[in-house]
Amino acid sequence: VQLQASGGGLVQAGGSLRLSCAASGRTYDDQTAGWFRQAPGKEREFVAAIRWIGGRTLLADSAKGRFTISRDNAKNTVWLQMNSLKPEDTAVYYCAAGSFLRYDPTAYGYWGQGTQVTVSS
Repeated sequence: VQLQASGGGLVQAGGSLRLSCAASGRTYDDQTAGWFRQAPGKEREFVAAIRWIGGRTLLADSAKGRFTISRDNAKNTVWLQMNSLKPEDTAVYYCAAGSFLRYDPTAYGYWGQGTQVTVSS
């Protein structure tokens, strides 16, 4: 599976960004797409995930009420709509593919390159 993330940038606090993850080469085992983020000096943390079939989602507590994950199976694309951004959302955001809907990054076997999100105060 190849994953291409895009859409990061610099935004003021309270603003919005939409990240995209284009997937290619998916197999039957790669049924979940996830977003993770990693800030400098911190561990990679779960943000959101979605099942390609059925669309069931999983969100981190920090994302609930502000972020929405969605997908388009025909386009093999997953989006992360981020609203009401805060400076603490600043991180490199990564998309990932795995078999199951999980918070644990080790459950995802494929990773795209990151896209930087910077939220200024």
